[in-house]
Amino acid sequence: MLAIEAALTKKFEAILRDRKIPVKSRPYFMKWLRFYLDFCAKNDLDPGRINSLLPFLAKLEEKKQKEWQLEQAKEAISLYLELDLPSSGANRPHPSSRPQPQPKTAAPTTRKDGNPRLTPSSSAPAAPVVSEPAAGQKRTANNPRSAAKSAPTANQTTRPITGTSWVAEYTRLEEEVGLRHYSPKTLKNYRQWLRKFQAYTKSKPTDSLDTTDVKEFLTWLAVKRKVSASTQNQAFNGLLFFYRHVLGRDFGKVDGVVRAKRRNYIPVVLSRREIDQVVSHLEPPYDLVVKLLYGCGLRLHECVTLRVQSFDFDHGVVNVRGKGGKVRTLTLPKTILPELKARLDVLKELHHRDLLRNYGGVFLLDGLEKKYRNAAKEFPWQWYFPAIDLTRVVATGEYRRYHLHDTQVQKAIKAAASKTAITKRVTPHTFRHSFASHLLQANYDIRTIQELLGHSNLKTTMIYTHTVKSTTIKEPKSPLDF
Repeated sequence: MLAIEAALTKKFEAILRDRKIPVKSRPYFMKWLRFYLDFCAKNDLDPGRINSLLPFLAKLEEKKQKEWQLEQAKEAISLYLELDLPSSGANRPHPSSRPQPQPKTAAPTTRKDGNPRLTPSSSAPAAPVVSEPAAGQKRTANNPRSAAKSAPTANQTTRPITGTSWVAEYTRLEEEVGLRHYSPKTLKNYRQWLRKFQAYTKSKPTDSLDTTDVKEFLTWLAVKRKVSASTQNQAFNGLLFFYRHVLGRDFGKVDGVVRAKRRNYIPVVLSRREIDQVVSHLEPPYDLVVKLLYGCGLRLHECVTLRVQSFDFDHGVVNVRGKGGKVRTLTLPKTILPELKARLDVLKELHHRDLLRNYGGVFLLDGLEKKYRNAAKEFPWQWYFPAIDLTRVVATGEYRRYHLHDTQVQKAIKAAASKTAITKRVTPHTFRHSFASHLLQANYDIRTIQELLGHSNLKTTMIYTHTVKSTTIKEPKSPLDF
């Protein structure tokens, strides 16, 4: 990891103070800057150019960094780019201005894992790769760790670095997604694929994008990145939305794309004894979360976003808001009704303490808070599984209550499963699979199970016919002979 010069450190710390970045966050901002400069040095990018930020963010996404970490890194590098530094923040010429080597001066090198290092081409990865300096050229001081790269062959072409900003396109994307009331996860997903697509095309002007760019990107994902079929389809849907609703033109027919091979998937199903073992190693409220996941067949996000008013204990049902805003009513398991009712007393006490601290209330969907001004602080709107700590809203400075995060439940279930003798991979969705499989095993109708799960297509529910032994009578028989 390259060290940051003392002069640059002082300037960066000064701008952090001027922008009133919290003291506890400043070390993280400095860490992102160090990672960014090291990334630019390794990939021969100019850290002083805004175009180098997109490949860096794409690399962080590959490292499975969370959304808030990406935003923090983006803010840190944006502050760095505002500094008045010579030569755009680097004492070296940009790679595009260097003399290019002859095509046959170097042979392709290999990476540490034994795979050949890719050369810049129409199917190159997001991070630009340049060739070794020609004879007589010196490697720059700011890039001492840059490894030798292979020179392009005669039949290979390098994508030009255009330097076009896509800020307006990202803003338009958020507006179009919000207009259709898609979930925040959908926006995050579309924005992630657009960022990777922009990095792949090296910020090509959007008015010159065509179907060929999409074909090459999808083929690169399948051939070079070896993504699954579902991931490739996810990228396709994100770009389809971008072309149609942001760029406002026809996507065109996408043919000749190498499609990732779709593998048969059989869901993991736990027995009732295994489910009881996992629940026995869970602490409240995670044990109650798992009981709802299995007892009602809920998705994880559907469960943690339940509110107090979602439960109707008089009729023993719960109203669940699922994908696409669809609402379905499910029967509550009678065995956990006492636990569900007892939890209301805990929530009332927490709500009372929050009101004494004059907190801003819970987060509400869309424009509900404008329509019902006091709803955020009313008890029926409180989360049934609230987060432990309050969340500070940067825009207003007030503190609000968020629901239990998905990752907290995932970690709790993983830790509980590791304490048992279960050899299966256990996730929150495993309990939903078990719910459907056990109902099917009890000879419940497949259409009934489809409605309980909230599936739009019966084909999605049919996968559970492979998880249990079939008890269907194979020999056809006339109803008159019954």
